[in-house]
Amino acid sequence: MKKRPSNLVKSVDRSINILEELAKYEEGLGVTELGNRLDIHKSSVHRMLSTLVYRGLVEQDSKTGNYKLGLKIFELGSKIFNDLEIREYAKLYLEELVEKTGEAVHLAVLDQGEIIYIDKVESSNTIRMYSQVGKRAPVHCTGLGKAIVAYSSEEEVDRIIETKGLPEYTENTITDPEQFKERLALIRKRGYAMDEIEHELGIRCVAAPIFNYNEEAVAAVSVSGPTMRVSKDRIDELSKLVREIGLKISQRLGYNSRQLNNY
Repeated sequence: MKKRPSNLVKSVDRSINILEELAKYEEGLGVTELGNRLDIHKSSVHRMLSTLVYRGLVEQDSKTGNYKLGLKIFELGSKIFNDLEIREYAKLYLEELVEKTGEAVHLAVLDQGEIIYIDKVESSNTIRMYSQVGKRAPVHCTGLGKAIVAYSSEEEVDRIIETKGLPEYTENTITDPEQFKERLALIRKRGYAMDEIEHELGIRCVAAPIFNYNEEAVAAVSVSGPTMRVSKDRIDELSKLVREIGLKISQRLGYNSRQLNNY
């Protein structure tokens, strides 16, 4: 059993207890019943439920008045499951890509307008990138981010630009919205994305999208390394390899597009 932390937030802990208790009852529970089961005052239960309902984690049955888990719980759980599923299916292919290229390989998904690295396989080379599983990175200046967002709706792209902006990381970073959209169109045309020293000095990246059975870009895979190794002369070779691996992972996720010309 985990040790109770000294800085535990009581209201958050109680809210989680409510969610765990509601998960046991398909028909839900009322405020009074929840309070009795968890030994929490009825007024406190009501306040916490109001917040949970507002955030979509709990919903109230209009007929019975009982509270049940909301669809947001399913959405969050599904996302974790999907990300873990992608990692599981991709692992062997990431290792294959490292073996063929000799460079670091990353796997990432899109989350709230940013990418999250969900897996990484290091190369045996001594010069390594500053990246780690669980870290976030911007979309507009990473190959992984652009490889996914290139297949997002125009509304989603505009939302990311509006909320996250296009901040400059290096002199090569694209900071103009129209130029960024033109780059996304190019990515869709050729089937892979580039980070041309746009996020981190001295680092070049080649990335390809990963599609699910609905032909949605749900992740991306990349090969990254210092420009002296990931040189412009290797782009054709690396882009071909990363697209092949992206396709293999996509097919494991049920992707069976009739339009594979980019691959």
